[in-house]
Amino acid sequence: MAGKKVLIVYAHQEPKSFNGSLLKIAVEELTKQGCSVTVSDLYAMQFEPRATRNDIVGHLHNSEAFNYGVETWEAYKRGSLSKDLVEEQKKVQEADLLIFQFPLFWFSMPAILKGWMDRVLVQGFAYDLSKVYDGGLLQDKLSLFSFTTGGSKEKYAIRGDIRYLLWPMQKAGRESPWSQQMHVGPAQGTKQTVPSLEEQIRVGGWFRSAHTALLGEMKDEMCTRRRAEVQGKKNIQR
Repeated sequence: MAGKKVLIVYAHQEPKSFNGSLLKIAVEELTKQGCSVTVSDLYAMQFEPRATRNDIVGHLHNSEAFNYGVETWEAYKRGSLSKDLVEEQKKVQEADLLIFQFPLFWFSMPAILKGWMDRVLVQGFAYDLSKVYDGGLLQDKLSLFSFTTGGSKEKYAIRGDIRYLLWPMQKAGRESPWSQQMHVGPAQGTKQTVPSLEEQIRVGGWFRSAHTALLGEMKDEMCTRRRAEVQGKKNIQR
């Protein structure tokens, strides 16, 4: 692992938080192994999460009707994206492994991290319409989603398997840029979470993880549940 470059995209407001501790451990452990670690601390950077015309420098491809996806694609091709996006894309391009460290907010990632993905991973750089899944433009890289839930497994199980919450993030990562691995940290303060992340970084951070079977299984389960719900409603209506 010596000589590998790691980018950690960190999305938490408080350095003394549980997520902050996980970030610290990741940086220390990876550095010990000879890795070069870069951290994008989104809150400290005051990263702009909104996708606007300001992300394009110079003229627009179509000034009559603004289409963010089209405009950033065209701007990327001609080298006209804003400075902050170019800097983040350079970090991504140079990294062998990307770690996303964040708390689960409303069953998803924080808005500032979602904004990072919306703005940085533009078409042409991270993906193309004909190059997704195993053909994605960043398939030579690995990614690790490390996040805390703020609640126990039992709390989340009330509404079903937590994998249903993770599926959109997994699918987005698999469809577009890179190969993924996930690590879920339960409630803040649980004793087993920090060692398990450290263990993953130490022995499991550098392999490709196949989620295709898992996603397929989840899709089947979701379809089965949906059919049962629809059937149940029909029976009630009768």
